[in-house]
Parts: sequence; structure tokens; C-alpha cells
Amino acid sequence: MIGRIGARLDPILVSLVLFLLAVGLVTLASGDQSLFIRQLIWVLAGLFFFFSLPLLNLKAVFNYRWLILGIYFFVLLLLLITYFAAPFIHGARSWLVLGPIQIQPAEFMKASFIILFSSFFAIRHVTIARLRIIGASFIYFIVPTLLVLIQPDLGTALVLFGIWFGYLLVSGLPLRYLLVILIVISILGVLGWQFLLEDYQKDRITALFTPSEDPLGVNYSVFQSKIAIGSAGFFGKGFGQGTQVQLGFLPAAGTDFIFAAFVEEWGILGGTLLIAAFIFLAYRVLQLGTRSANNFGKFFSLGTVVFLLVHFVINLGSTLGVLPVIGIGLPFVSYGGSNLLTSLILLGILQSVVLRKGGF
Repeated sequence: MIGRIGARLDPILVSLVLFLLAVGLVTLASGDQSLFIRQLIWVLAGLFFFFSLPLLNLKAVFNYRWLILGIYFFVLLLLLITYFAAPFIHGARSWLVLGPIQIQPAEFMKASFIILFSSFFAIRHVTIARLRIIGASFIYFIVPTLLVLIQPDLGTALVLFGIWFGYLLVSGLPLRYLLVILIVISILGVLGWQFLLEDYQKDRITALFTPSEDPLGVNYSVFQSKIAIGSAGFFGKGFGQGTQVQLGFLPAAGTDFIFAAFVEEWGILGGTLLIAAFIFLAYRVLQLGTRSANNFGKFFSLGTVVFLLVHFVINLGSTLGVLPVIGIGLPFVSYGGSNLLTSLILLGILQSVVLRKGGF
């Protein structure tokens, strides 16, 4: 059994994932034991899928268009249920509460997007210039994105846009169409600013342009994040010795600002290793995609990389104060069961698709 699992796994990918998971768990163990225990449970659940999915022949599964659409519409239904039935948690209706477990369906929509658009563009990328094809992909994108925006969850909506737009870019869409799409999205963005975003979300975005103002209000988190990173030194303060975290000055130290919490204790050296591991992970996913025998595997690896990098860039950008704080965690590192589970499932599917003998 162990031999079968090993034959379906990429050792480099496994090592990088385990390293990033360990970074997250160590950082949570230092700052919040309760989050550490809950995250450990999610890690074990996610690793089950990460190691078991490569054993399955998912070629047979993803050959069925109706099944892919079924996954998409099922998650879309979960988003509808979330909006009408979920309680307000942290100012948004984003989580379904199932006893002691909270799940965020919008995270599963990201995985659904990658599966759906990988199949969609694998077949239609040569005819992407047709307005009918672009329009169909836009409908698949805009419906769940609007449901996410009204929760309200701006961060997830931006990730969904990044995934969809990434597929358009790699599908060879003509420049004139890309410009039109950007204009349409800009118009929708203006309308969203006026009618969908809450005041606190607008404040976070505008605060980006006034970083020295309101250090005890809207800019407080970023100020504390910069202090944590700036005071770390090259080797950091050591496990459990980060003052910004231990004294409670750094908000969301286990989620949005976990990078700052990690760097404070493990220094610029630790932060550099973390960034390098993440970039190498994205590169390895692209490398594995080139092994796929058909376009689905290639598009799936590209979508997975976009998913990971959009989270990575937004999280680090907000931590360093160059992007607004919109509630996006660092994949594999930040606390968040639904995102962690989604990320590990995607990498499990990737290995099943591209490492199975004979390709996909």
C-alpha cells in the first residue's frame, strides 16, 4: 500500500507542502493553542485527501461533463444556502455552521472554478475569440462571485476573478477582448463600490493611500505587522518570544497576519525560506503540469498556480502594507480549515491527473 502511494506522489511537492504546513502549525502553537489544535485536525483531514486522491483514476471522473457541472452547481447551491441561512461571523455570512465545524463554501467554489474552467478551456481554448465562449465563461464566473460579494467577502471575490482572468490569459484571448473585459470589470467594480461594499471594506481600501494616518484605527493592523517584521532581526526572537504576538498587539496573528507572526519569531531568514518554499511550490506545480498527456492537466496546474499565487500576493501585500487588508490568508500556513482542505485537495487531484502512468 505504501509503495502504491509513493508511486503516485511527487516527493518534491510533498516535501514543500509538509514544510509549509509545519510552519503554520509551529506559528499557531506559539501564539494560540486553541487554533493550533483545530488547525491540526484540518491538516490531518487535508493530508488524507492529499495522499489518497493520487491513488484514484480521476481520468474517468473528469471525463464526465455532467459531473463537473454537478460539482459547480452543488457548491453554488451551498453559497445560496450560506447567504440565506448562515449566521453573521466577523461581519459576514460566509460560514455554514455544522455543530462544532464551520465550513466556508466560497473556498470550495475556488476548487470548483479550477475543475470547471480546466475542462471548459481545454476544449474551447482554440475558439476562445468567439464572444459566445467568453460570455459563457463570464456567466460561470459572475454568478457565484456576486453571491460572494453580497456576503460580503471582497477577498474571495478577487480570488475568483483572478482564477477566471488567469484562464483567459493563458487561453490566448486577443488583446482587444482583454481590454473590453477589463473595462467591463472596472464598471462592475465601480458599481460594487457604490452598492455592495460595506463601509469598513471601503475604509480598508482607502487606508492604503494614507498609511501614516489613524495608526490606532483602520491602519492599526498594518502598523503592528510592520513592527513585528521590522523588530525581528535576521534570526528572529525565538519560538514563543514574539512580543507583538504574545502581548496581543498583532491582530489576526493566526490568519491574515501569520507571516508577520512567523517572521517575528524566526527572523528575516525564516521569512525568506518561507517565501522561497512557496515560490518553488508554484514552480513545481507548473512543472508537473507539463507532464500531463492532455490539455486538462495543463490547465489544471495553471489554475492551481493562479489560485495559490493570488492568495500569496494578496496576503503578503496586505501584511507589508502595499495592498489593502481584505481577509486573505496564506495557503497552507494561515488558520482556516476550508482553505487548507481546498488547497490540499487541489494538489491531490493534480498528482492523480499528471503523475498517473499514461497521463490523463
